[in-house]
Order: sequence, then structure tokens, then C-alpha cells
Amino acid sequence: MARAFKNTRKGITAHLEPGVRELIRRLFEDITGMLEREDAAAEDPLAAMVGLDPDATRPGDSALLRLLPDAVRDDDAGALEFRRLTERSLREVKVAALRASSLLLGHSPLQLSQDQARLFARAVNAVRLVLADRLDIRTDEDAQALHDIDDWSQAEDLDTYLALVYNFLTWLQGALMQALLEGLGRSRGAE
Repeated sequence: MARAFKNTRKGITAHLEPGVRELIRRLFEDITGMLEREDAAAEDPLAAMVGLDPDATRPGDSALLRLLPDAVRDDDAGALEFRRLTERSLREVKVAALRASSLLLGHSPLQLSQDQARLFARAVNAVRLVLADRLDIRTDEDAQALHDIDDWSQAEDLDTYLALVYNFLTWLQGALMQALLEGLGRSRGAE
């Protein structure tokens, strides 16, 4: 299925089967679709240019709210004002990471530079946030309860399948972060 990311002379490398790459690519596309505004063509060009979104509202979808959380707690007006000033750029950064990561999946083996690896980690994290919401993971205990779901032949319902995908992406992201940390250690050792 997949061999974990490793920090090699050629960069951070992983071997993902075509089906796995396609699954991850589709997940990236799904999250991109969630983040893109449907009314982008009708937006005020000046507001778009300076990064403002005067029409921003708190997302009604709890998964989208995990991707675009309130920045100010216990102050709805302050949170909304902050959202109007920053949400557009936050969406754009997340969409850019998802799209770039999707393109990277076209290569086998997957070889990433340090910068590409950080983008890929952001993209995987966005998918994990949405899956965590859909699986109602709120605490470490909730995540741990799903941790033992690892037999793909037992995926007979949507929640089990989502848990399997969530666990796989958690493993993949952990391997990627470990490879990034190893690269950081090597670069510090060279100084």
C-alpha cells in the first residue's frame, strides 16, 4: 500500500501505490471544493486584491469551521471582524497547499523538498481535520478509540471506512513529520 516517508539524499521520499495516490488526490480535491467560494466571480475586485472579505460569515458546516476556526473566543463580533480581515487569505493558502500537493502526487516515488513536504503536511492535515469532524473526534480518547481500526477488509460502513482513511493519513503525516525533523537535525548538524 505505502512505504513511509524517509529523508534521503534526493529529498523526502515515499512510495505510494497508484490507488493510494488517487485516493489522497481526491481527498485534496474535496477539501479544495469546500474551501473555494462559490461566488468568487461576483466579488469586489478591490476587496479581493487587498484580501478582505466583507461578506465572510462563520461557517455553518462544522468541518469547514475546523478548517477556518474563530480566532477570537467568547466575542462573536470580534471573531467575525477578524474573519472578514483574514479568511480570504487563509482559504487561499490552504487551497494553494492542497492544489500543489495534488500535483506532487503525480510522481512516483513521491519526492519532496523541505518546502514541498511542509505544503504536503498542511494538505494532509486539512483532510484529517475534516475527517476528524465527520467522525466526531473531539478528544484524544475519541481518536484513540478509532486507532485500532486497521483492517480494510472490515470496512462495511462509511464510518469504518473514514476511520481507516483517517488512521492511514495520521500514520502518513507522522512519517512525513518525522522525516522533516530528521532533515532539520541534519541541516543543523551541518552548520
